[in-house]
Amino acid sequence: MQTDQFYWVPGANWQPALNGVDTKSSLVLCFGPADLFAQHLHTLTTSFPNAVISGCTTAGEILDDQVRDNSLSLTSIAFNKASVQAIQLEVSSFSSSLSAGQALAAKLPHESLRHVLIFSDGLCVNGTDLARGLTQKLPEAVSVSGGLAGDGDQFLNTATWLNGPPKSGHIVAVGLYGENLSLAYSSFGGWDPFGPDRLVTRSETNILYELDGRSALELYKEYLGPHAQELPGSALLFPLSIRADTLAEERVRTILAIDEKTGSMTFAGDIPQGCHVRLMRANFDRLIDGASIAAQKATLDSGQGFALLISCVGRKMVLKQRVEEEVEGVRQILGEQVHMGGFYSYGELSPLIDKVGCTLHNQTMTITSIGER
Repeated sequence: MQTDQFYWVPGANWQPALNGVDTKSSLVLCFGPADLFAQHLHTLTTSFPNAVISGCTTAGEILDDQVRDNSLSLTSIAFNKASVQAIQLEVSSFSSSLSAGQALAAKLPHESLRHVLIFSDGLCVNGTDLARGLTQKLPEAVSVSGGLAGDGDQFLNTATWLNGPPKSGHIVAVGLYGENLSLAYSSFGGWDPFGPDRLVTRSETNILYELDGRSALELYKEYLGPHAQELPGSALLFPLSIRADTLAEERVRTILAIDEKTGSMTFAGDIPQGCHVRLMRANFDRLIDGASIAAQKATLDSGQGFALLISCVGRKMVLKQRVEEEVEGVRQILGEQVHMGGFYSYGELSPLIDKVGCTLHNQTMTITSIGER
């Protein structure tokens, strides 16, 4: 397995230069703004004619231990024996995110399938249902990871791509095939809870209407104080953790939108009625330590390969100029022989630790390490 990495920023050429035609690469992951990817699409398809080229828009691009905005980060992987197949579906063609996930899983060939990378529109998809649909239709031994595309802190338009121009409202599934693949994955947060538990007294899938019989949005604004004037963007700084008897552990959920008329909040994943929630707030050191903990659990035995890093935009907004510290922490754990690339997202997909399948996470650093034996 050979991995090469490149990046492009406005006013400069690709670094390092894209020289000639690479016919060996089987997978190219490119993250950045949709307009920049569209501008370079012809160059990429010419440079990597035999590769599956996929990626999505972001809230920041990760390459090695650097975090950039308004750039393209590109990782080219040439597998020795493993192979890649990918599909892209439009969300609106299905009745729900659940059925879209089921369709993605059904359309990917299952023979020799080991892992699926998901890059999804970040605004029109219920990540919980997407993960559930994928898990229901994929073989039990297949793991799934990936993320919901970002749009900085604007929440206006996200897009994904697969061997073609950016498309909003689409989900890409990239299947990795071969018994020689080595895989490791993990996801970890680092937020602190505050305030009392609140009972979800009215919700529908990922829309929260009432907490303790009160308007959820009204109650949330009381906690935010002056930050309430900056909603929905400021909600990234104060996510909710959910707890229910059916859940093995707490989940953190990111707010995507608010509705003043209904007093509701829309989240990246489900907020089950009858569960309890608490507000969360940032702890700088714990966020950075959380990224390192995720890296410890996503280390390959060989110490070589590629690590896909998907971190939440909320972490980036909190850490600000310290944002590279969480990526540097991952580098220290994984070592210099592992190439790192990825993006800041609106939601992260990864199995629970020591399990396969797929679960939606929010406000975490999620790492997928890929190698070949």
